[in-house]
Amino acid sequence: MAETEKVEIMNFDQEGYLEDGKALVETGKQMAAMADKIADEGYDAIFLMGVGGTWDELMQLEYLMNKFGDKDLEVYLIHAAEWNVSGHKRMTEKSVVLTASESGTTPEVLEAVKKMKEMGIRVIAMTSPEGPIGQAVGAEGCVKMASDHGSGGCEKGYYLADCFGLRLLYRRGCFPKYDLFIEQTKDIWKDLLDIRKKFEPKAEELAKKYALAPYTMFVGSGALWGETILFAMCILEEMQWKRTRYITSADFFHGTLELVEKDVPVFLFKGEDECRKLDERVEAFLTNFADRTKDEDIVVIDTAEYAIPGLDDDFRVIVSPWILTILVTDRLARYYETVTKHNLKYRRYYHQFDY
Repeated sequence: MAETEKVEIMNFDQEGYLEDGKALVETGKQMAAMADKIADEGYDAIFLMGVGGTWDELMQLEYLMNKFGDKDLEVYLIHAAEWNVSGHKRMTEKSVVLTASESGTTPEVLEAVKKMKEMGIRVIAMTSPEGPIGQAVGAEGCVKMASDHGSGGCEKGYYLADCFGLRLLYRRGCFPKYDLFIEQTKDIWKDLLDIRKKFEPKAEELAKKYALAPYTMFVGSGALWGETILFAMCILEEMQWKRTRYITSADFFHGTLELVEKDVPVFLFKGEDECRKLDERVEAFLTNFADRTKDEDIVVIDTAEYAIPGLDDDFRVIVSPWILTILVTDRLARYYETVTKHNLKYRRYYHQFDY
């Protein structure tokens, strides 16, 4: 049996993934219903709150809500630890907070949620209702989080967050194709499984070449920026103890380009939104000036190369983070693990003791 087949079979339950996808569509309806309730009650601002990986995951929703929203929509991405010490002047009892926690125990999020509930702020949480955060929020405001950075990609978490945020936009008249989007993505899990299989040999190749590199750079933008950080920070730094540098395509030319040199791998995650122009500028530099930088270790991963049959072009920007996460946070991470021999679940400090 080929090594790629071993990794795929050992680490991915395909039938379970498809079954979970079907169930997730129903959970998405719960998120939409919560959004409808909030729209009916009214709100003055939407806050997306996370810490670490959940903060990264919510970046794509912040991007989408600002992209499709009207000029009066106020959406703020906040970090729970920062909010606990600084607050936010725009947050009132009429505001709504969407947060998430895989463990259900994230201390910073728990502290923030308790304070927000005391302030009378409505909180929606993607977390287990039985956990401390779920209990603080209340079961009526909880939907179990669907992603797991340690055993797959974040596409299911993205799906649930998008069901909530895009539904609010729909109710504002900003995203009239919401129902069509839900219809076209209800069976997307098979397509995402097919994309995984297509990328499998590439994931193995890239891991064998770069998993042991002492330092790697990651460039992304727009809807993919949160996933870029998540892979570099949560997967490679936290789970693999690899030294990384993550930078937006917009900021790449203001400092980071001077660090491109021989034997420094540079990964460019190329998106499908208006920031693609910025990605292309980075790509042009990396390829056209390779003779000057002496760096031949340039990797471009373009989500546009992965088709999803039956999906309108208008929706590609929404699912582009879903595609990137299955490529890198799932499959590439798995192959890094096999090359480094470093278990993705092993930590030196994280959750090992109080700090």
